[in-house]
Amino acid sequence: MGLLQFLKSQFLCHLIMCYVFLVSGLIVNLIQICTLPLWLVSKQLARKINIRLAYCIASQMVAALEWWSGTECTLYTDPKRYPLYGKENAIVVLNHTFEIDFLCGWTFCERFGVLGSSKVLAKRELAYVPVIGWMWYFLEIVFCKRKWEEDRTTVAQSLQKLRDYPENYWFLLFCEGTRFTPKKHQFSMQIAESKGLPKLKYHLLPRTKGFYVTVQNLRGTAAAIYDSTLNFRNNEVPTLLGIINGKKYHADLYVRRIPLESVPEDEAECAAWLHKLYQEKDGFQEQYAQTGHFPGPIMSPPRRPWSLINWLFWSCVVLYPLGLLIAQMLSSGSVLTIVAAVVVCSAVSMGMRWMIGQTEIDKSSNYGIKAAPLNNN
Repeated sequence: MGLLQFLKSQFLCHLIMCYVFLVSGLIVNLIQICTLPLWLVSKQLARKINIRLAYCIASQMVAALEWWSGTECTLYTDPKRYPLYGKENAIVVLNHTFEIDFLCGWTFCERFGVLGSSKVLAKRELAYVPVIGWMWYFLEIVFCKRKWEEDRTTVAQSLQKLRDYPENYWFLLFCEGTRFTPKKHQFSMQIAESKGLPKLKYHLLPRTKGFYVTVQNLRGTAAAIYDSTLNFRNNEVPTLLGIINGKKYHADLYVRRIPLESVPEDEAECAAWLHKLYQEKDGFQEQYAQTGHFPGPIMSPPRRPWSLINWLFWSCVVLYPLGLLIAQMLSSGSVLTIVAAVVVCSAVSMGMRWMIGQTEIDKSSNYGIKAAPLNNN
């Protein structure tokens, strides 16, 4: 282990990273709150400002993946479609298999300049989580309760609000609804068998209702579906904790651009279309398992420096006063002050560990097991 890798694995470095992320994130959240009056004057200007503010938070996580851990992200795609990426609104359909698949999706957005404006369909509880959840609220992220009778109307209304969005965005959609686990897969395939649907080996049965509502409400706004299939070389099992420890992974992403008009407008036909799409995704994963690569040429965009510059900027902003405070505390020799500093550091560490825990596979929701009989149509 080299010196740099040794430093990356040290708790002090992790604590500093957590402190920078949390404190800078709360500062950005505060600035976002200050933009509330602007929404009444110029909604489009408020949106553009919040896109830049959201980038300040999200790009720190991308910087951890690309610059801190050095994870390599290789893109397989059609060279003829490549110039369109980042130049149009799109619905990105991702497989939900790994703890950091969302982060790889963000990296994809960052390399094509749409990270700050990227959207997701997220569960309602996340709206109350400081930093990320509050950032999403001001980005007009679509939140749902996972109760379809209530979600159909609220999701459609939220999507309609994006029709006049001032900048290009990608809507990241995990159609499986929950992260893949063997237990969920077994249950999902029982549902597939009962409905007479082909079984999948590498995916859960996609939830077609949310996809249909998303497509219908973004017709005329989004130009295409980006069918995105992610995997990692050498059977790597990436984790967010591994990223923070500086572990390098090798991600491969296969992206197909499918014009949105090719998706049927009838709900039943749209559901059949999505099931067929996931059968094709399963075939791509099977090819990857056998050959170690996806079909098509490699067209990987290079890393952009902005995520690293942003992280360095915020590090200077929040670490400089912290350094002065620590020096003052040490010089004062006050036991109470030092104990208070230890408590604050412990709170930061515990808060970040809790946030990391939300991405862990063994702590993912039981949505795929509990709700499948009701919502798997």
